[in-house]
Amino acid sequence: MNSKKKINLDELPDLLTVREVAELLRVSPLTIKRWGKRGKLPPIRINSRGDRRYKKEAVLWILGIQKQG
Repeated sequence: MNSKKKINLDELPDLLTVREVAELLRVSPLTIKRWGKRGKLPPIRINSRGDRRYKKEAVLWILGIQKQG
């Protein structure tokens, strides 16, 4: 049996992790990192390690759900 969870876009945090974005867009985390390097989905770097976070609006724009800007 398929146990797919329904994603409620309103409950998503404003900043998403690489893994969260990859799951939403159904691509690998490596693809998300590559898109960041190419400027397709620029990350925000946080903390001293430079962890990547992505704006929810930018991810929704890629999905065609929301206008960017």
